[in-house]
Amino acid sequence: MNESDFLRDYDPTAYEPMAVTADVVALTIRDGRLHVLLIRRAEPPHQGMWALPGGFVRGDDLKDAAARELAEETGLLPHDLDRVHLEQLGTYGKPGRDPRMRVVTVAFLAFAAWMPDPKAGSDAEAAAWTPLTATRELAFDHGDILEDGLERARSKLEYTPLATSFVGDEFTISELRAVYEVVWGEPLHPGNFHRKVLSVPGFVEATGTTTERGGPRGGPRARLYRKGDARLLHPALLRPSREDEIR
Repeated sequence: MNESDFLRDYDPTAYEPMAVTADVVALTIRDGRLHVLLIRRAEPPHQGMWALPGGFVRGDDLKDAAARELAEETGLLPHDLDRVHLEQLGTYGKPGRDPRMRVVTVAFLAFAAWMPDPKAGSDAEAAAWTPLTATRELAFDHGDILEDGLERARSKLEYTPLATSFVGDEFTISELRAVYEVVWGEPLHPGNFHRKVLSVPGFVEATGTTTERGGPRGGPRARLYRKGDARLLHPALLRPSREDEIR
């Protein structure tokens, strides 16, 4: 049988129907705390419960679907999305995870230095940036997906320069350290962190300028840096707890 005959006679109804969704773990830092974007479901199943933003993939690319869902819940414009780091996180397809039918979700991780106040999309009754310390039970298996997204973000800060996605185009080493402390949930020694960052080739590069004002106690103005050209950090910046494990 040639391929055209095979496709002509192929019967997709011989298999269990299945749908694909794209869900997004969107993280940002607000008021010195790590926040995740959650929506309150307006329709069954799990009506009224909080969940990650997402939706069914209907003929478009998976990453485009994730970007569309993120834009819908935040009001981000196309040129704003260019400043958001968006990467595939994982695939979740456990039978029974969705009571409607067999649904496989491809989850994405997104984070940026700034994202606007959310606005609920057509399938949500509310949307909110929620501190990680205040999250509650989520619909479906979104709690597991959120945990995986958080661990991915923590790990990527160890061996990639993606912490610079949480700060502006120009930043101080103290501002960069604050990102690590918030995402890792651990305090860091300022002097050691400063030394480690500057010892990693291509992590950051000096702008040659300083902040307009000195520190809160009248200290000297801080030097400003921008993201360097490194794709990976070598040596990596390990979490204090991970350093203890390795030792």
